[in-house]
Amino acid sequence: MVQMNEAQWREFVMTGTRTGKLAVAGADGRPHVSPVWFALDGDDVVLNTGEKSLKARVMRHNPQVALCVDDDRPPFSFVIIEGTAELSGDVAEVRHWATVLGGRYMGAGRAEEFGERNGVPGELLVRIHVSKVIAQRDIAD
Repeated sequence: MVQMNEAQWREFVMTGTRTGKLAVAGADGRPHVSPVWFALDGDDVVLNTGEKSLKARVMRHNPQVALCVDDDRPPFSFVIIEGTAELSGDVAEVRHWATVLGGRYMGAGRAEEFGERNGVPGELLVRIHVSKVIAQRDIAD
């Protein structure tokens, strides 16, 4: 097992179309995990969600989140990002990132389509301010 440095974990999470698994904790302490499309923006992680989604409702009350990104092929690697979520309903900002995410996950030719679909009122931008990263690669070696 090898610890990744900052440059390595950043490259790992942005390689290909790995989804993140976003973990939040409700008021009663029960965990909720959702697969999400995401990107890095400087020192933050950004993603979109519906304002009425369970994860959005939970983050309004408890903004502490964790995001896991993994490679499930041997020799296995993972990055866990912990941080504080900030929600924004600014439609221009939501649209911008919905387009970026659509391009990342569905290809540049469909970026605008996903920006139009997901960058609308009722959708939120989630900006995770990173506080801790655990990143390991080659776990099974």
